[in-house]
Amino acid sequence: MRLGGVVIAVWAALSGAAFAEESATAIGDPERGAKMFKRCQSCHQVGLGGKHKVGPHLNGIFFRPAAAFDDYKYSKGMYAAREAGLVWDVDGLGNFLEAPKATVPGTKMSFRGMKKEQDRNDLLAYLRTFSDNPQDIPEAAPTARKVEVELAPEILAIVGDPDYGEYLSTECTTCHQTDGAYDGIPSIVQWPTEDFVIAMHAYKIKQREHPVMQMMAGRLSDEEIAALAAYFGNLE
Repeated sequence: MRLGGVVIAVWAALSGAAFAEESATAIGDPERGAKMFKRCQSCHQVGLGGKHKVGPHLNGIFFRPAAAFDDYKYSKGMYAAREAGLVWDVDGLGNFLEAPKATVPGTKMSFRGMKKEQDRNDLLAYLRTFSDNPQDIPEAAPTARKVEVELAPEILAIVGDPDYGEYLSTECTTCHQTDGAYDGIPSIVQWPTEDFVIAMHAYKIKQREHPVMQMMAGRLSDEEIAALAAYFGNLE
């Protein structure tokens, strides 16, 4: 959705019992995307030893919050986008590449935009090759395309106990930070409750591929998943 000109990526639910779930699949052709990147390389670097130039380096860009580097001076518009919650996922990057100044008013990037969707997808596929571990774990959704996962309505109707969720959260917080900070592993703070529940059940039934998350979710009951969703969803 757009809020004040800034694209904010949200995980949407479909109507009824079928909900949108994220699953990593191919975005486009990375080899063709390398050719697309020639339009960017005068300002941005990727790869080993990549440094900030006119624009910041793009290593590990996927699912990084906007204006994330302390050693690079962004425009006021980009700092505002960060405060508004802009994250560089497929949608955020795609929208920005299509129309930078409309997506982030006040950005200092002079690039007019990449109008062809296939060009954008191929460029993103190329940039994806520079997002390495731990950023390729599925919950980071770096190459997300939506597929449907069905959950029974009674599962989604469970009201979780946030206090119990806090008790259960210690294993989660060995990786995910409770202050919402991003350090390679994505934040799960203030996730919408339904999105959290759907994601955990997707791991539980092994629809999402990640052995650690599958193991963790497989040990949880429906009530425990709801409790964790309530706890993390309400963290400031």
